[in-house]
Amino acid sequence: MLVNGKWTADWQPVQAKDEKGGFVRQTSSFRNWITPDGSAGPTGEAGFQAEAGRYHLYVALICPWASRTLIGRKLKKLEDVISVSVVQPVLSDQGWRFGDYPGATLDDVNGATYMHELYTRADPQVSGRATVPVLWDKKLGTIVNNESADILRMMNSGFGDLADQSVDLYPEALRADIDALNERIYPKLNNGVYRAGFATTQVAYEEAFRDVFDMLDELEERMSDGRQFLFGDALTEADIRLFVTLVRFDAAYYGLFKCNQRRLVDYPHLNDYLLRTLDIPGVRETVNIDHIKAGYYSIKALNPTGIVPVGPELPF
Repeated sequence: MLVNGKWTADWQPVQAKDEKGGFVRQTSSFRNWITPDGSAGPTGEAGFQAEAGRYHLYVALICPWASRTLIGRKLKKLEDVISVSVVQPVLSDQGWRFGDYPGATLDDVNGATYMHELYTRADPQVSGRATVPVLWDKKLGTIVNNESADILRMMNSGFGDLADQSVDLYPEALRADIDALNERIYPKLNNGVYRAGFATTQVAYEEAFRDVFDMLDELEERMSDGRQFLFGDALTEADIRLFVTLVRFDAAYYGLFKCNQRRLVDYPHLNDYLLRTLDIPGVRETVNIDHIKAGYYSIKALNPTGIVPVGPELPF
């Protein structure tokens, strides 16, 4: 991580723990918003007006949080508005690195070798993890935002007429319900798999494990009534946030993160929901199982030998 703008080596996946030894995730540090007229968003400062070609998205295909933003970019048809760079899936001694791994890219915007160089370019005294995703402003040469939930909402409404207005991932009539469901799924499942995988005590692990499968059981029941998506026939941001966890579950979380009570394929309604979401034009292009497995299984704290399993066989 970075400490006052200086890179600190010996990366460890657990940066902070609670009193039970549970994994505590870092809070995102850049929280500005792109808006159609450049006014301030819910957090941060004004000055980030929607413009074609001005903004750049840095992502890792292993990362579910980054994949949220890629899906939003695809569904809102912003590919020609926001350019993208993809880091290599395996974390280096200096964190995320750009390179020539298949499916990764170089940084053709800033010429950085490591993500942490972009953080110190934006703030020379920054402290914290150099995480993805990062939404970068080419015009001002700084980070707009590194919180995936914010960036996904920016993809939906921040770019005005530059985006496909026929797609609304956060419809006004459903906002309270979407927020409420997000707030339940995130700690128990989205972050719950990490709380299980990075737990440092048996108590913390078992608590996270129960949360993960309680939520999967609840979602299986929710989808059993024949609905297409979480709130009916239309995909919302809640579906995107759930999908990026589900698509990684059997390939990484089931084995490496010890979430092994059941596989996703053991949930017939959720498995069908996953396949249905994958079939939405543009979504499948954001999923790279090679990057997902190579990246997760490179975490030495969880897999010291670095051996990447050949399986599992996935239905997609």
